[in-house]
Amino acid sequence: MLLVTGGAGFIGSNVVAALNDAGRSDVAVCDLLGHEGKWRNLAKRQLADIVPPAELIDWLNGRKLDAVIHLGAISSTTATDGDLVIETNFRLSMRLLDWCTANGVPFIYASSAATYGDGEEGFGDDASLAALKTLRPMNLYGWSKHLFDLAVAERLARGDKLPPQWAGLKFFNVFGPNEYHKGTMMSVLARRFDDVRAGRVVQLFKSHREGIADGDQRRDFIYVDDVVRVIMWLLATPAVSGLFNVGTGKARSFKDLILAAYAALGTKPNIEYIDMPEAIRGSYQYFTQSEVDRLCRAGYNGGFTALEDAVTAYVRGYLDRPDRFR
Repeated sequence: MLLVTGGAGFIGSNVVAALNDAGRSDVAVCDLLGHEGKWRNLAKRQLADIVPPAELIDWLNGRKLDAVIHLGAISSTTATDGDLVIETNFRLSMRLLDWCTANGVPFIYASSAATYGDGEEGFGDDASLAALKTLRPMNLYGWSKHLFDLAVAERLARGDKLPPQWAGLKFFNVFGPNEYHKGTMMSVLARRFDDVRAGRVVQLFKSHREGIADGDQRRDFIYVDDVVRVIMWLLATPAVSGLFNVGTGKARSFKDLILAAYAALGTKPNIEYIDMPEAIRGSYQYFTQSEVDRLCRAGYNGGFTALEDAVTAYVRGYLDRPDRFR
């Protein structure tokens, strides 16, 4: 059996779909379904169990698992409940790390590009304690992920026992099907697609930084299928452990993203630029771009989908269809 925490969420449900497609029906999901229709992310899937997070540690007692894919977290970059975020994102992760270590189970977990903060220290995925300690996350979510990366790195530096395979994945700006429950944390493409399709004006933020044009704030946008391929490769390559960036290695603008959606529909762009809210101006990232050399040196050769191709696949395969779910 495989365990996917956060398996009803965005990336998690896409991983579950890939496991089903690979012939695995012995997949247990740990997640809360809530009242927002998140169950639809799993409606086409076959599962062995759905476990509430509060029951997970008891559920694990006596279990034999092939791997734990730990994607469950409070992922909102605007979260403010420090105690809840640390309990969910850090302390539960530590318990799972300990369980996988004690039971010899491979452990693949989600870190985040939010650990890099404003990017002044670059976006190199050096897992050494010295390198990690230079990072300054800008929000509670990023700090909670950073704290866990540090804990794993310290065990590695001390020569402490770790799971037979461990991999932390610093996801950059992931977009794709099944992100619809995320509200304001959805990709700009998913949030604005109905406006794009209807011909209504699409609003993007003005730039408040000299030398950067309106709409030219840049992110490393990566399609969820690429993320899933990396995770499936790790499952099939148990000799590989480490902390890895998961991005395309190419920063593209929000304007590029939305223009690609218009192109996929064959419609005329209609974009206007509005002031960025004062509340987020001080913590807004203007540029993220992953360094993926470490992942490639580890043997990954699956490549990454170009932005325009990824947007076209998302728009035509999901967003512009009656059923948007994978």
